[in-house]
Parts: sequence; structure tokens; C-alpha cells
Amino acid sequence: MKTTLSTLFLLAATALFAQTNTEVYLLDIKTVDRKTELVNPRNISNNEGYDNQPSFYDGETILFSSTRNGQTDIARYHIKLDSISWITDTPQGSEYSPLKIPGQNSISAIRLDTTGLQRLYEYSVWDGSSTELLKDLKVAYHVWYTKDIIVSAVLAADGMDLVVSNLRDGTHDTVQQNVGRSLHKIPDSDLVSFISKAQDPWEIRSLNPLTGAVRKITDMYQKTDDMCWLADGTIIAADDKVLVEVHPKNQKEWTRFLRLEKKEISNISRIAVSPNGKYLSLVFEQSAEAIVQNQLNAYNDRNIDAFLNTYSEDVQVFNFPDELRFKGKANMREQYADFFRNTPDLHCKIKNRIVIGNKVIDEEYITMNGSNFSAVAIYEVENGKIAKVTFIR
Repeated sequence: MKTTLSTLFLLAATALFAQTNTEVYLLDIKTVDRKTELVNPRNISNNEGYDNQPSFYDGETILFSSTRNGQTDIARYHIKLDSISWITDTPQGSEYSPLKIPGQNSISAIRLDTTGLQRLYEYSVWDGSSTELLKDLKVAYHVWYTKDIIVSAVLAADGMDLVVSNLRDGTHDTVQQNVGRSLHKIPDSDLVSFISKAQDPWEIRSLNPLTGAVRKITDMYQKTDDMCWLADGTIIAADDKVLVEVHPKNQKEWTRFLRLEKKEISNISRIAVSPNGKYLSLVFEQSAEAIVQNQLNAYNDRNIDAFLNTYSEDVQVFNFPDELRFKGKANMREQYADFFRNTPDLHCKIKNRIVIGNKVIDEEYITMNGSNFSAVAIYEVENGKIAKVTFIR
């Protein structure tokens, strides 16, 4: 039984920090005629791979998890300088969900070691040195209530439990089972918000970590995992490319706040607001169209590594309608590596493109070895990678 539970926890941890191709964006918050607007969206991570879980260290600095050299470290983006520096570099593991520790020049983050051990650590912002904070809990997400009290979502046998931990006396009190990952301090209050998944619809609830009192605030928007608070008490959540809002004191229904019209992005997830109220940070997945376009650019550059990086490990390539040509990235390398090297005039031009959900259909005009021909390619994208291609010629 112990082995079974350990395996379940490891699988749950892997799922929580699944390495999809995500990017961290920053937007400016403006108030025009007493109405809040979000403007100037820009990609601040701009990195192939997993970039996620942004939080603000202060009004001008963002922390987030970012992939480099095959592991996930904590990056620090300096808004005024438009530059990134790194806080952690842990060979035996990866870090996630960074937060500033109140009153200290340090951050906390979840570390997932290569052994499967998952714990909450403190890291110095100066040299990255670390100290384990909660030795007995498999923390998945957390928020600081005070410098001594942490509210966290802890991995359990079935979902996550909401736990209040006191660093002074070493106590851990489980408040509720089956909660979500979005934990926030509520503006102008001594409360923390969390998402309860114990009922349908899900509810945003408040917790007083000192007394244990829990109250419903409002229903969550369509079983969405992520939300944040604006300074005026408005709650922001996301639905694909759309941000929605509700002000619990004044309204019950969620309304549309903003739609981001950028072809390269989809599926907004994590949301964070700067303490000075000037910035909003969001996490996007790359859209299917953007992933296919990256593949096309690498094809035209004859860059085999960049080309293969857009495909899943078990990609399947077919001739229409269902003739399997080959399966797997290793076989794809065999098919394309020499082809790229030996075809200097290789070029593919898109004559027409149709995007339907996770499918991208390209009408292609290809130059190869002095000749030209037309073809159609149907790409299917799953979890940020091209999982299936069907060629029609």
C-alpha cells in the first residue's frame, strides 16, 4: 500500500508540473474614465519550453518558473530593464511556483527532485542557497499569510488538501479537502481565498488562517483553475483567450472583461497582479497555429533540432487517408536529417491555411531539388506538440 501511494503521489506531481510549451506575458493596467483596461501585452519569457507560475517579487520584478538546460529553474524578470536573471540552478531537481517571502530577501518555491521528492524550500535571492521549509508536506501550491504562516494545497491520495502551517511551532492544520491550486491573499482583509472543488459548481471561499473560519465568496467561473484579485475587490479569471470578471460585493454573474486577439496564443492560465497595481501577468499556451508555424520555419531553415522540437515523442505521420509512414521522433530524425543536409534549395510556402481547434490544415507549395509541387498537410497538436501529420499529395 505504501508503494502504491508513493507511486500515485509521484504521478500526481508529474501531472501538476506537466511540461507544456507555455509563455509568460506582461500587460499594463490602465484606468480610463474609471474603467480598468489592460494594454501592451508582451512576451517576457520568450523561451522554448515551460515558462509558468508568475508572481511579483515587488512592483517592478516578476518571478516565474522557466526551462533551461533540461531543468526548470526560477527566473527573475526586471520590468524596467527588460532583462532576466536566474535565482536557482539545482542539478538534482527543478523549482516551481516561486513567491516572495514577506520581510525577507528570499523566495519560496516547490522543488521536485529527480528522485521524486517534492518539498517547499526557501532560496536566497542573492546566491540561490536553499533551506527546506516544510519537511513533512508534499506542497503543490502555497501562499504566505505572514512570515510565519503558510497556506498551502498539499498533495493527498485524492486531490489536494488545504493546510495551514505555522513555522514557529511546526503545526499543520488541514482545513478542507479537494481544493484547487489558486491561493491568494484577499485585498484589504486578513483573509486568504481558495477554490473549493468539493461541490458543483466550484466555489471561491475565504479562509481566516488564524481562526480557521471559512466562508463562501462566490461561485467559480466554469470550473476554471486560476483567478486573481484586483485592488478594488474584483476577481479576474480566464476562459481560453478571454478574461472574465466578477465583483462579489456588487454582482453575482461573471462578465467579459477582455479578449486578447493574438494568433500565437491560447488558453490563458495563471494570473498575477503586481502589488502596486500597475501590471498583470498571464500564462498562455502557444496556439496550434504558432506551433505549426515554428515547425515550418525550422523546415525552411533546414534546422533538424528545431524542427523535431515541435513534435511529440510518439508522433505519427500518415499518407492520406490512413497509411502509416512512420512513428516516433527517432524515426522522424532518420527521415529528415539527411534530407535537410542534401537539399539546399528546400523551401515550403503556405498558399492557404485553415485552423480548426487543435488542427492546422496547410496548402503547401514546395521547392525541392529544382522542382516544385503542391501538397496538403493536416497537423494535429496535443499538449503543445504536433502529435499527428497526414499528407495529401
